[in-house]
Amino acid sequence: MRVLFVSLFIVIADQLSKFFIKGGTIPLLNLHINGMSYGESINVIGDFFKLTFVENPGIAFGIDVDGVSKLLLSLFTLLASIGVFYYLWKSKDQKLIIRLALAFILGGAIGNLIDRTFYGLFYGYAPLFYGKVVDFFNMDFFDFTIFGKTYDRFPIFNIADSSVTIGVALLLIFHRTPSVETKEIETEKSEDKLLDDNEINSEVNSKTNNSETTNSSLNEDNKNNVENYKREEIQN
Repeated sequence: MRVLFVSLFIVIADQLSKFFIKGGTIPLLNLHINGMSYGESINVIGDFFKLTFVENPGIAFGIDVDGVSKLLLSLFTLLASIGVFYYLWKSKDQKLIIRLALAFILGGAIGNLIDRTFYGLFYGYAPLFYGKVVDFFNMDFFDFTIFGKTYDRFPIFNIADSSVTIGVALLLIFHRTPSVETKEIETEKSEDKLLDDNEINSEVNSKTNNSETTNSSLNEDNKNNVENYKREEIQN
């Protein structure tokens, strides 16, 4: 299961990037990072691509959830991560691209799960499972509306989000049902097997018929021999 190293790399890259964006202190390592102020932006490619520090308390596209819904969302993410890991483990015989896609999804799911589960405790603003996801990739995009909200820039995202998106895209592209050509080949193989079975049955029936003919001939000869013997006895 070497593809799990891909998931591990994604989780590490995701968490390191979030730590440098949000900042924080790790006493065990005697490490302190100031990070960015909330809402601060740094131009990377002009106005097209920026690093902008925000936190997402809910799900994708900034849709907010709170209370019990927030807890259910965190638990659902945990269960989904376990489910993806199990499916990845069961897919050991699948082609590499499918396993890589699952590894991308798993790494992204775990990356955001860490935020939701532990960031509230680590940064001291919420209990377990009530943390916020750190986002910072800010890209200009065409205007669009979703869930009744209009965006003039693409919703700010992170490495984990990108990983899940890439994984889903790979699954949609490569995890397809058998093509028409594949089905035709399988049909031809089935027909060839059926013909082979018919030939074998014909050969067996032919041998059986020959055997019955031979036995019938032998029985007829034996009958003739007995009758000839009886005639000779009578004549004598």
